[in-house]
Amino acid sequence: MRLEDFDYHLPGELIAQEPAPARDGSRLLVLRRETGETLHTGFRAILTELRSGDLLVLNDTRVIPARLFGRKAGTGGSVEVLLLRRLEGTTWEALASPGRRVQVGHVIEFPGGATATVSGRTAAGGRLLDFSCPGDFLAWLSERGVMPLPPYVRHELQDPERYQTVYSHHPGAVAAPTAGLHFTPELFAGLEARGVRTVFVTLHVGIGTFRPVKTEDITRHVMEKERFTLTEEAARVIAAAKSEGRRIVAVGTTSVRVLESAFGGDAEAPRLQGETDLFIYPGYRFRMIDALVTNFHLPRSTLLMLVSAFAGREQVLRAYREAVEREYRFYSLGDAMFIC
Repeated sequence: MRLEDFDYHLPGELIAQEPAPARDGSRLLVLRRETGETLHTGFRAILTELRSGDLLVLNDTRVIPARLFGRKAGTGGSVEVLLLRRLEGTTWEALASPGRRVQVGHVIEFPGGATATVSGRTAAGGRLLDFSCPGDFLAWLSERGVMPLPPYVRHELQDPERYQTVYSHHPGAVAAPTAGLHFTPELFAGLEARGVRTVFVTLHVGIGTFRPVKTEDITRHVMEKERFTLTEEAARVIAAAKSEGRRIVAVGTTSVRVLESAFGGDAEAPRLQGETDLFIYPGYRFRMIDALVTNFHLPRSTLLMLVSAFAGREQVLRAYREAVEREYRFYSLGDAMFIC
């Protein structure tokens, strides 16, 4: 398939710049795959769309304040760093800007007494940074780092916690699993009362999820690896739901990629941890999921391709056109879809 097959027109004013006043106050477009029927409602309707016996699978990663501002030792030149993922110990893969100032062997100094030595480059043009700081690194990062919002969000959020899910637990992501931003403790209580079970997996969302596809033949695009984990108990609950024929409902494309990567067609012998570079596009045969909660994604993105693989490209783009006509709010801080 061609990259242009996943394009659509979106007026700039529909790109959400801040979250809805209430997490569960966003709008919800329901797309029924078998009939192509759409329903326009509010996110709280997820209480009636989900049914007893469904298993809701959510990604409990937590976004770290991955943007750092420092200066190059010796020259004082300003440097901005975006941490991408932790490798070993205090070594991180990162992006640095301007890149010409940050070469192997250079040292970057940060407020609070921390430094980072550039120990290598990556094939994608990033840098390997070896950090040294007084005390615990993550404690220093939480004090000195800045939340890495998507580039289309033009200002900082008044409450950075609105870019975290209410169930975020394991720090490591550089972007939020945004389909989960709509859920509240009250919604979870209502779902539990209806007999909907929940289970958590972890995928630390990296920059690769959002890198633009640059090849006209989308099958030539290569995803960057992201690390995932799930507990033995979570794997047991998921496998049981599958074997019993109950619906597995993924919250977000990251949860989809964990499920499809971890189980790989064999619910009895899942991978409990590892890295995934799974690229899902039309033609992919889903093994684990039956329904999907997701936000509206960028044109020509791997996320739109994943959703199109699940619900059909033409149906998805038709639903997106309806959402544009009805002025839904798009992207990370916007409204949601339930595809079932």
